[in-house]
Amino acid sequence: MTATDHEPRKGRRVTPREVVRIGLRAVGEWVGHSPGTHIWLLVLAVTSGVIAVVSPGVRNFLLHHNSTNLVQLRDHPLRVLFVSALWIESPSGFLIYGVFFELIHAPAERWLGTWRWLLTVGIAHVGATLVSQQAVRLGIQYERLPKSMAHTVDIGVSYGIAGVIGILAYLVPRPWRWGYVVLVTGFFGWSVVNGRTFTDLGHFTALLLGFACYALTPTARSRGRRPPGGPTSGGGSRTWPGAGPRGGRLAVWSQV
Repeated sequence: MTATDHEPRKGRRVTPREVVRIGLRAVGEWVGHSPGTHIWLLVLAVTSGVIAVVSPGVRNFLLHHNSTNLVQLRDHPLRVLFVSALWIESPSGFLIYGVFFELIHAPAERWLGTWRWLLTVGIAHVGATLVSQQAVRLGIQYERLPKSMAHTVDIGVSYGIAGVIGILAYLVPRPWRWGYVVLVTGFFGWSVVNGRTFTDLGHFTALLLGFACYALTPTARSRGRRPPGGPTSGGGSRTWPGAGPRGGRLAVWSQV
């Protein structure tokens, strides 16, 4: 053994180029495991850019033409239920929604898988839209809301976000899960009571629909699979496989 063997090894200095390479690799892996989130975010960037540069008249036309209001749901239900999730009313809110997508949608997509995540978003978006617009219809029918509400702007991504917040409850370990459920239910429930807009009702509905999507979670799927070679009845232990890892919506729902 030589004297140099007792000297501490000096770490190799990481160059700025290597830091950039490592960062780009990490970003690529993150995006690669949540492609649906980032494709959706890219589409929102394009449509938000369009809204930002067109004239007020064109902007008004695009927002109403792609809204899930009563008139558009009657005339073009399938089209507007899809395209309404590709626009946000205020382009200035894009960066905030970008943060929400990275903190909520991307982890959920990585956990659920792209297709199950997309199904959860679709259930929340469509279900919440239909429930909230039914509330608008009843409000107009019973003269609690003006008839102009049938043409209101109703677009955005917030129902999908609320639905995913709901299903993410099953990712939170117990006993913290129940605290999470109480917290988010209280938040969206208070918005319904305090705000009393059809959008608040839609958010609360989307959250409940997210809770109802338990069957799409890895935990539910793993519990539904019988372990190979495991006992089919009687005593004995069972080894179960583990689980794998809207923009602005406005208008009043009810004014009392």
